[in-house]
Amino acid sequence: MLKIYFVRHAEAMGNVLEFFQGRTDTEVSEKGLAQLECLAERFRNIPIEKIYSSPLKRAAATAEAVNRYHGLPILFDDELIEINGGVWEGRPWSELPVLYPTEHRLWTDKMEDFYIEGGEKMTEVFERMKKAVGRIAAENQGHTIAVVSHGCALRNYLCYAAGDSIEHLKDVGWSDNTAVSLVEYDDDLTPKIIFKNDGSHLTGALSTLAHSDWCKYENEEVSP
Repeated sequence: MLKIYFVRHAEAMGNVLEFFQGRTDTEVSEKGLAQLECLAERFRNIPIEKIYSSPLKRAAATAEAVNRYHGLPILFDDELIEINGGVWEGRPWSELPVLYPTEHRLWTDKMEDFYIEGGEKMTEVFERMKKAVGRIAAENQGHTIAVVSHGCALRNYLCYAAGDSIEHLKDVGWSDNTAVSLVEYDDDLTPKIIFKNDGSHLTGALSTLAHSDWCKYENEEVSP
């Protein structure tokens, strides 16, 4: 059986300064560095055999934390990158409803139809992540691996892994920074979500979603 742990990147400066990050290559924040300490401890005793990551700095730093106690090569994959935000890239979130009211309404209320000038359609992100993870899964049957990516990209893949169409994207919800999801695959590579968007390795002070107040796992093989 194949197991893939999906991990969202640590908090980065775009999260702190509240602008649309997308493919803007921001550094991990001070709080993000603290999140990575907890994440490294979470993965200390998980027998992962390979790590794939988006090439953006915030994802690469997160992959390094996952890898701290394993010493594995990190395989950077451009197809795991975040949505291309086009003209939204680097703009404060507060400006978007004013400058792009139609697109902002789609982002908040009908995300599956989202598209912005110069960017990537949400349907393209869905198909890209489905294809990329499908390829990675086919290359790793019978193994346990980690995939580090981004909030929107992972939201799309988890929607697919749940057996839903992109119209159910809003049901998946956003994950916390460094949140972990576990998906298992049978011999036909059919995905089954064991848990999703779990940030319980973070203390309350580090979690924007106020998860439980503890930092270490002794045995990740038991689902939270």
